[in-house]
Amino acid sequence: MGVRRFRPLTPGQRHKVANDNSDITKHTPEKSLLRPSKRSGGRNHTGKMTMRYLGGGHKRRMRLIDFKRDKQDIPAVVVGIEYDPMRTGRIALLQYKDGEKRYILAPQGLLAGQTVVSGKNVAPNVGNAMPLSNVPLGTIVHNIELNPGQGGKFIRSAGAYAQLTAKEGKFVILKMPSGETRMVLAACMGTIGSVSNTDHILEVHGKAGRIRWFGRRSRNRAVAMNPVDHPMGGGEGRASGGHPRSRNGQLAKGLKTRKRTKGSNRYIIERRTKGYGSK
Repeated sequence: MGVRRFRPLTPGQRHKVANDNSDITKHTPEKSLLRPSKRSGGRNHTGKMTMRYLGGGHKRRMRLIDFKRDKQDIPAVVVGIEYDPMRTGRIALLQYKDGEKRYILAPQGLLAGQTVVSGKNVAPNVGNAMPLSNVPLGTIVHNIELNPGQGGKFIRSAGAYAQLTAKEGKFVILKMPSGETRMVLAACMGTIGSVSNTDHILEVHGKAGRIRWFGRRSRNRAVAMNPVDHPMGGGEGRASGGHPRSRNGQLAKGLKTRKRTKGSNRYIIERRTKGYGSK
């Protein structure tokens, strides 16, 4: 897996950096695991635009992903690695011994033809899922639950992983991608390995039109608006617009927005490192 650059035969190809998709082995999705995906264009049920800069984009169908990995102690063969338009990482199609098929998040290094299994007493191999209490110290994990049986809620984007650093009673301590260290219940499930498509961060769209294919419209600057439209708008000439803030007046660049009484604060041992959205 890697990235590819293009000869600048067109302006949009001059700076474009795309994934070579060499890790994808299956190009046709499983029909039984597809669901329609309806776009809102940022409008609510009355037709009013409540989210700006959304709309258009290519038609997509949602893949049903098994985040719970609750089919325990039944081996499954990896049929193939597929592209999912809804997420940055790859997905893997599994076929269990009883014939059932499910999609899971594909970890880095998982290949077609390999066997994966989930359960309490399985080996800590890439793609296997188990309770965090059974994961060896120092292991890389992803798709982690916050509550037992809830299904994986975080560490699900391309290249993401957390490292299990310690076990304390009914909790385990994970070091997150942001540098944050936090406690998670040891009964929660996690999958061994990091999420695939690690080169996603290197991709460059190259032109605004390619971003529109993803359903994202161009965003105009706040300082270019009128005072009625944004607190940073208005002024004579190219005025700076004052202190950076949101459309509703929420200050940016330094204002802490996390609630002091948030329930999960007690599980966070060390806050995320500076420069990674630590405010």
